[in-house]
Amino acid sequence: MRFPKIIPLCTSVAILGGCATTIPVTTSPITTSSINLEFLGRYESGVFDASAAEIVTYDAKTQETFVVNANSGKIDVLSMANPAAPVKIKTLDVGADVAALTGLPLGAANSVSVHDGVIAVAIEAKTKQDFGYIAFYHVGNHAFINALQVGALPDMVTFSPNGEFVVVANEGEPNDDYTVDPEGSVSIINIPNDIFTLTQRDVTQISFRDFNDGGTRAMERPAGLRIFGPNASVAQDLEPEYITVSKDSRYAYVSLQENNGIAKIDLSNKHVDALWALGVKDYNVVGNELDISDKDNVIQFQNWPVFGLYQPDTIASYSINGKTYLVTANEGDSRDYKGFSEEYRVADLSKELNSKLALTIPLRHVIEGNIDDKNNLGRMKFTSTLGAEDCQLTKGAPDNCTYTAIYGYGARSFSIWSGDTGQQIFDSGSDFERITANALGEDGFNASNDDNKSDARSDDKGPEPEALTLGQINGHTYAFIGLERVGGIMVYDITNPQESHFIQYLTSRNFKADPTSSDAGDLGPEGMAFVSKEDSPNGKALLIVGNEVSGTTSVYTIEEK
Repeated sequence: MRFPKIIPLCTSVAILGGCATTIPVTTSPITTSSINLEFLGRYESGVFDASAAEIVTYDAKTQETFVVNANSGKIDVLSMANPAAPVKIKTLDVGADVAALTGLPLGAANSVSVHDGVIAVAIEAKTKQDFGYIAFYHVGNHAFINALQVGALPDMVTFSPNGEFVVVANEGEPNDDYTVDPEGSVSIINIPNDIFTLTQRDVTQISFRDFNDGGTRAMERPAGLRIFGPNASVAQDLEPEYITVSKDSRYAYVSLQENNGIAKIDLSNKHVDALWALGVKDYNVVGNELDISDKDNVIQFQNWPVFGLYQPDTIASYSINGKTYLVTANEGDSRDYKGFSEEYRVADLSKELNSKLALTIPLRHVIEGNIDDKNNLGRMKFTSTLGAEDCQLTKGAPDNCTYTAIYGYGARSFSIWSGDTGQQIFDSGSDFERITANALGEDGFNASNDDNKSDARSDDKGPEPEALTLGQINGHTYAFIGLERVGGIMVYDITNPQESHFIQYLTSRNFKADPTSSDAGDLGPEGMAFVSKEDSPNGKALLIVGNEVSGTTSVYTIEEK
């Protein structure tokens, strides 16, 4: 066993509800850091673990932040005139506004974006498998403008940089019985010069049906793109999660989380340009070590001959010398439904399932004696749908399978990819777990976001990177990555993609406090927005974070050294 060096908790400034913990650079920097992230203030909704603060977006003209209060179907409007003390000034009742227009019941609000005086909000139908809507509002007076129908379960909405398009990721999740599985799709909405003339005719639905078996583009489907839902076509199985648009507004890049891929969409021609499979992360490679058990009660990093599926959630992009690079937060996600589940533990192979794990090279030397051991590999969650031979699956359960490779969910990292080819340029390896282990020690390492129990997520997806945004300061490009489970924000300098390097980890979470209390700090960072110093109310660059579990919207100032 190898144990990381532990440094004390709260080595930095004290803040509201706990402490801010920061640690120095633990990798060799290529250039000297020129920024430092510091906690500034927060707005507290007072609603715990009910998605009261998810996706956030900022409008520079009005100095307002729009926050998705998901389950309520509403958007909270916060004044950022004093970013150290955000104040809620209004709530947009999107569900009620769209229901009044359509006569249909609505479900959760999922995403919000703002551009040039217009707000766009994604809201799902009350029955998720039905078509959802994008609602439009005027920024200045917050007046409702119109709502347009899009695909099933619109999960993310964004404006293109030039403001000509609104692009929507329609996830198309199945119902819990897996008897209704709508197609995933991407909606492109052309924004007219006069927003008040916006109609349903401005919506184009981009389908993936051409990639179905027998379709005109079936041969273009890359090997490794996961298509595995029961009786699902490719179009039904693909689940668009998040979108980024290139700087020149030519392409949209859509993360297909469960499918471990990315779709590249040509916005002008309204056409799927390419589908990419992202491959797997080899945890047996030096630099990719992980803590794999939630029952060993220690921080233990080592290599294992198993693989991780990248499965990105948030995706962002930036441009260098005309080339587009994609940045992904590799959260991971399984399909775990009443009617179908792919999620099992390695120990299940010998205990509960009518299947086995083949003790073949490279597995043989490390698997023996560990498959049933809750302190080791036995606790790892893996997918039943990959790595098996001569296999029959009944509702995802392995039957008479022989597994020769084990694949887990997520990569516990962030990655950078080429926007031209989809090839990986950089991955942060085991940084996130090592850095949080150093910063938090055994008090908080791999804890979940609603419980202070240490090591609770090691068997699953570790710190679970989800939120992500990019910002440019003094000629440098920085990635800010939120860790959904353990909490806190990672900062990396990605100016040179191949030489990206760690700058800072900062968390406001207090592991000594009751997670349901305000003393616990910010829990479950879900969405982020970067504010340049030119657009900031206080003349300094800001990072605004929506925290799903604590229901807080936190603000960080970015100090230039």
